[in-house]
Amino acid sequence: MASTFSGLNTALTSLYAQRRGLDITGQNIANASTEGYTRQRVVMQAQNANLTPGIYASTLAVGAGVTVSTVERLRNTALDHRSYTEHANSSYLNEKAGAYALIEDVFAEPSDTALQARMQDMWDGWNAVATNPDKAAPKSALLEQATTVAATLNDASKAINNQFESIRAGLDTYVGDVNKSAEEVAKLNKEIVVAKAAGLQANELMDRRSQEILKLSQVVGATATDLPNGATNVFIGSAPLVSEFTNRPIEIEAGGATQLADLDSDVLVNLRFKDTKTAVAAGGTMGSQMELLAKDGTLHDISNRLDKVAQKLAETVNDKYGTGYSMKGDTGQQFFVDRDRPNDPTATITAGNIGVKVSDPDDLAVSTKDPKGVLTTKALDGGIADDLAELATSRDGADAEYQQLIGDLGVAAQSSIRRRDVQNAVTDQVDAARDAESGVNLDEEMTNLLTYQRGYEAASRVLTTVDSMLDQLINRTGMVGR
Repeated sequence: MASTFSGLNTALTSLYAQRRGLDITGQNIANASTEGYTRQRVVMQAQNANLTPGIYASTLAVGAGVTVSTVERLRNTALDHRSYTEHANSSYLNEKAGAYALIEDVFAEPSDTALQARMQDMWDGWNAVATNPDKAAPKSALLEQATTVAATLNDASKAINNQFESIRAGLDTYVGDVNKSAEEVAKLNKEIVVAKAAGLQANELMDRRSQEILKLSQVVGATATDLPNGATNVFIGSAPLVSEFTNRPIEIEAGGATQLADLDSDVLVNLRFKDTKTAVAAGGTMGSQMELLAKDGTLHDISNRLDKVAQKLAETVNDKYGTGYSMKGDTGQQFFVDRDRPNDPTATITAGNIGVKVSDPDDLAVSTKDPKGVLTTKALDGGIADDLAELATSRDGADAEYQQLIGDLGVAAQSSIRRRDVQNAVTDQVDAARDAESGVNLDEEMTNLLTYQRGYEAASRVLTTVDSMLDQLINRTGMVGR
């Protein structure tokens, strides 16, 4: 038979349980806007009377009230791991699309001030000189236009190299972030395992760990695997980054490339694990950056193709220009040269060093015959300038080379943007599905708040009723007739 005082305990357990429910609901409401917070739910279960059942045993005892068996963390592990993958893909494509956008900004095509327009101005300048080979004004204008073309190539080459250097510097920061997050995950793994072994709740610690793993997935393309003891292992590709309570730092190999020119000497940027010196198969933002910094990667390829434009320009112009005569009777000269070694005809011309050797309009070799008449019949024409003006429409000239570069760049950039947009839409869908399960819904929490409040009030009423009954039994029973 149940104890006379058992009703007090039953009501008291309900008070405890309902108050716990109120506490957890309040925690959810307080963290409704906290990034990475996972809503929690109280799981209650009825307590038995701790009686040993028997075949012939019987009892009138009721249960012993209610208890909070656990506080659930409403998280879908499958969606978490899917989120890591999709965020890694989004970060990779966002970085790649952003890099293409910066490269397009360098060329700024089509534009009146971009390289294509300035090259056309130069060809028009040659045409003007061909019409008036004896006039200084069109020659001065041509020299200015040609110098502008060379300067535009110089600036474009420098801007692409600056982008390389900027990404390379940012890579050091990301390496530090990865190592810090990996160390934090290992630390949280230990705290969570210890807490679970002691029967304690570690929901908030698990939220922090999930946020760090999500950050790792975005930065370096990490994936995760959960262990039965509550720890989580983190991988980059198939290589472990965090194994339970230990983490493996990553590093950039010392002496790697710091500018685009280093790649031509096979000095590369190598990302590796610090302990084994093996390469890191990075994804996410760092994976995209490693591709940008690689030899024959996007930046190196664009730089090389821009150099080909400069070389083609110098080659085609110099070949014709070298056969012409200037007002001073000079011939066999170069027009475009390496501005660092202008008197070295064997110097390799690139977009970064191309320059105009001629500064005096009278030194322009635009005539097919010698105006001084020393070696040929004395005459002044603009035949060479006319031939040079026709290079604007050459199918294998610098303009065609440059147009092919801009066309390929535009296609690659548009493809990257489309892939980024599709991937971001997928990532948003996964995040929405995850938030639907783990995010805090204030309407739902207010309903729970009211439920636990009413439960607490009802348990209080039971406690008051039992107390009144006990008062009647203790203080009034046996008092009749006195």
